[in-house]
Amino acid sequence: MYIADKWKDYELIDADSGKRLERWGSYSLVRPDPQVIWKGCASDKLWKKADAKYTRSKSGGGAWDDNSRMPEKWQIEYQNLGLKFVVRPTGFKHTGIFPEQAVNWEWSYDLIKNSGRKIKLLNLFAYTGGATIAAAAAGASVCHVDASRGMVEQAKENAALSGLADAPIRYIVDDCRKFVEREIRRGNKYDAIIMDPPSYGRGPSGELWKLEDNIYEFVQLCSNLISDKPLFVLVNSYTTGLSASTMGCVLSLAVKSRFGGHVDADEVGLPISASGVNLPCGAAARWVALKD
Repeated sequence: MYIADKWKDYELIDADSGKRLERWGSYSLVRPDPQVIWKGCASDKLWKKADAKYTRSKSGGGAWDDNSRMPEKWQIEYQNLGLKFVVRPTGFKHTGIFPEQAVNWEWSYDLIKNSGRKIKLLNLFAYTGGATIAAAAAGASVCHVDASRGMVEQAKENAALSGLADAPIRYIVDDCRKFVEREIRRGNKYDAIIMDPPSYGRGPSGELWKLEDNIYEFVQLCSNLISDKPLFVLVNSYTTGLSASTMGCVLSLAVKSRFGGHVDADEVGLPISASGVNLPCGAAARWVALKD
């Protein structure tokens, strides 16, 4: 498992009965998590101190409790790389950060930093830009693409907080597939590609996206953007029905078969302080080109 265990401003304090108890800087939150199937292991004393709790509605969706003590937004830092982020809890339980992805930020940062050359990186389904600013901090020029204007604006905010307001980051609000197709027609190439696609969604014109039905074809399509001197491709998945090995097969067939190199794939996880076990938080498949 790729474990994100270098956080200081984030902590997965406990997990029990379909919920997480997390510390985000100075505030502790309770959020639902379907991966937490065990029960009766929680410490009531810890959970009672939570500043806010998100509860799912039986009719769908959910909301934060009315007596929440958390502010609308606040900041945390991933100190190992000097990256800063706005925490902004939403009505869909999300906070604007997937903390388990720090293990992939570290991995991509090191590859870019040690490459000895300028890396041109494409970040697709880029959300609020954790991978974007990690790559920019390592010296890459980044094209950041997401269909949500609000998420792109928060990515810009995170970059500015991290001292990267003037870094070579190009922000694009667009459907990722349409953008990739245009880049192929333009003849543009990238040395590294990161993608963090949703399990399910719809594009701006109603295009249906279902990860298990579309991801292989999409990675194949993106392989046409890989440069003559590639560095890596990273594909994340939060779809529970797709194993890390399946995502590794996708990269092997769509990328390794054309460019050689090496593929690794594993679950991504967070350590749980109270129990000492690691919580699975999706999967990552990583392709790295062979060194010259």
